[in-house]
Amino acid sequence: MKQKERAEIKIEDTWDLTVIFKNDNEFYLELNNLKTDIKEITKYKGIILKNSKNLLEFLELSDKLDRRLYKLYYYAHLNFDVDTTNSNSLEKMEKVSELMTNYSDLTSFVESELLKSDFSLIEKYLVEEKELKKYRFNLEKIYRYKKHVLSEKEESILANLSNSLEASSSIYESLTDSDLTFGNIKVDGKIYEFTESNYSKFIENKDRNIRKKAFNILYKTYSKYSHTIANTFRSNIETNTKIAKIRKYNSSIEASLFSDNIDVSIYDNLIKTVRNNLSVLYDYYDLKKEMLGLKELHLYDIYANMVNDVDRSYTFDEAKNIVLDALKVLGDDYQNKLNKAFNNRYIDKYNNKGKRGGAYSSGFYDTNPYILLNFEGKYNDVTTLAHELGHSMHTLYSCEANPYNLSQYKIFVAEVASTVNELILIKYLIKKTNKKQEKLYLLNKLLELFKGTIFRQTMFSEFEEKMTYDHEKGIILTNDYLNKEYYRIVKDYFGNNVISDDLIKYEWMRIPHFYYNFYVYKYAIGLSAACKIVHDIEELGKVGVEKYLKFLKSGGSMYPSDELLLCDVDIHKSDYIEEALSFFKNTIEEFKKISKE
Repeated sequence: MKQKERAEIKIEDTWDLTVIFKNDNEFYLELNNLKTDIKEITKYKGIILKNSKNLLEFLELSDKLDRRLYKLYYYAHLNFDVDTTNSNSLEKMEKVSELMTNYSDLTSFVESELLKSDFSLIEKYLVEEKELKKYRFNLEKIYRYKKHVLSEKEESILANLSNSLEASSSIYESLTDSDLTFGNIKVDGKIYEFTESNYSKFIENKDRNIRKKAFNILYKTYSKYSHTIANTFRSNIETNTKIAKIRKYNSSIEASLFSDNIDVSIYDNLIKTVRNNLSVLYDYYDLKKEMLGLKELHLYDIYANMVNDVDRSYTFDEAKNIVLDALKVLGDDYQNKLNKAFNNRYIDKYNNKGKRGGAYSSGFYDTNPYILLNFEGKYNDVTTLAHELGHSMHTLYSCEANPYNLSQYKIFVAEVASTVNELILIKYLIKKTNKKQEKLYLLNKLLELFKGTIFRQTMFSEFEEKMTYDHEKGIILTNDYLNKEYYRIVKDYFGNNVISDDLIKYEWMRIPHFYYNFYVYKYAIGLSAACKIVHDIEELGKVGVEKYLKFLKSGGSMYPSDELLLCDVDIHKSDYIEEALSFFKNTIEEFKKISKE
């Protein structure tokens, strides 16, 4: 079916950006005014800490300019994403990007100037000027870096080298996104171009021969580039290790976790806890082998669905009503906010020519928390709607409960709110259906979520940490060594009852998150935390909901670990992860029971 042009989409099915700026003229007027106004920030150069009054004035001006800048940014980026072919939208994006770069240059003096002083001076100013108290946490976060910040000259050198220091990541992206090609694959007599993006379609195919063929094509192609990718991977680790040492961190993992105030022991505890519970994952693979009717389960079989897809479609209104009904457990205020999102055009619903693919929630203090969808009426579209609404509700609660400077929550906790919604929805749907096939389909989706998010991401986390520590010990990360170590870890995670095909040793090469520097563990912790929160909402009712809403309202006013404590999730301990893995085990048993009925 031919894609609709943007102009053909009904206005009620699009998001309303006029609440940001009424039109482009208003946008450009503000853009031009701000070009001049941002220069005002430079008058504080050299005098930010002259007295408490100066510090307060600087921080308030910084907030004011930030808010104006981000209003421009969100208007431009949201307009652009619904029609990337529109040259006017592209122009707005480029002009805002240029302004943001200019503002960054103008404020480059701030951190080094602040950190020339000790925090004792800030504490003195906090006593003198009561209005400064709202900035205490922001200032504490800046001063945590004091022992890791270099001299102004050294910082300038590193800043000028930033593009070079990030070269391994950009080289990897260029290679894997542009230069690396996989050829074609023949399926049912038809020839298809094989790509990373359509690999999932082939590896999930019912025909085992197609799965095996896709597996072989993918990893044999990566194997041809193994030396180049090994070099970029090693270079990335080398850069991170050297910078961490220069900045006086004990390790590059410590440096990466520092901004979230996460101790390395939390990272290690995740790996240890998951490893101690790998038997439940082995049970899952035994179930999959049985359901697929296979004598041997290979790695090219693990993405095959145990249950046929449920042939059901949803209108957007049906999806909306299902999500609203499922999320009633979160209380009236949450429900009112959801209705506000639906009724006030927060959501851009359908695909059109030039629209960005996928889905997201995007917005900040002075905009609605908008949601971009490409709704096609499938089950995954319903879960995506619930997921993105979780992000948007998190933003709404954060912004309502906090001043601007404390309203932005960290990425570390961002996926918790979205996953809570997703878990509530899928459990609701499982309870609501009396159809065996549909129930099994939903349980299978739940099992896949846990397998892919907790176990797989922890496996990646373990490999990344091990390779980094090995490098820091002086071990040379050759292509052969990386392949051997990855294969060893894979075999541990899949167990003796799964055939770990030799080609899987190249899988680490296709994981772009290894260039995000100790990032993927957040996914595993996020789902484990969400599982605990949903359990408490079910068991404690209103008390559990109140704790969860308190977490949503915390915004950026605390460190992530402290925010999660508001809903009784202590990420320093193992119990919340063990509870999530116990739920995974119980879901396996429920699947087995229903499948035999």
